[in-house]
Amino acid sequence: MLKKETLKFIKDVANHNNREWFAENKTRYEEAKQDALNLVSALITELSKADPLISAETDAKKSLMRIYRDVRFSKNKDPYKNNFGIWFSAKNKGGNGPGYYLHIQPGKSFIAGGYWMPEAPHLKLIREEIDYNISEFKDIINNEDFKSSFKLGTSNALKNAPKGYDPADPNIEFLKLKSFEATMELADEEFFKPTLVNKLISSFKAVQPLVVFLRNALNQ
Repeated sequence: MLKKETLKFIKDVANHNNREWFAENKTRYEEAKQDALNLVSALITELSKADPLISAETDAKKSLMRIYRDVRFSKNKDPYKNNFGIWFSAKNKGGNGPGYYLHIQPGKSFIAGGYWMPEAPHLKLIREEIDYNISEFKDIINNEDFKSSFKLGTSNALKNAPKGYDPADPNIEFLKLKSFEATMELADEEFFKPTLVNKLISSFKAVQPLVVFLRNALNQ
């Protein structure tokens, strides 16, 4: 579980998103970061048992995303993120591939699995896999364990059918997707329960078939 102070720190960052405040509260940041890393380590141990492509030797620091924002090309110049992002992928490949994600943000936390906004070569392969194996894809997203917790995102989609696909295809809405991730909300109170790791692993298992389907599409 996480300490309540960790979520409070994240909330305070959102309310005081400037370098001066952050420098004055650097000790709080280091404590919150270590609390998050402890959770990451516990998740790696258990997730590696459920998913053979997640190494039990994964460095927790490589799964916890940086709190510092890259503002070079953003209109939003806030220097810090208002969340902790935790990412697990096959053989520690970073964000470039299918995997599992935990977003820690007071009032807006969620669990996710899949592949967010793949680049063109991967997107092409995933669409081909869905087209060729639509029954398997539907079985995954219509599975009761999946549906009871997760919802497949549909906001990132083309307005028209992608090149090479029939607009009248009964499955065109899936083929128009540009992102393939499923999410479920997570209440703040869950972070303070001793059952947190079990809940997160159970959720990752529910979304794992989608992750595996996407890996297979990319021959990973």
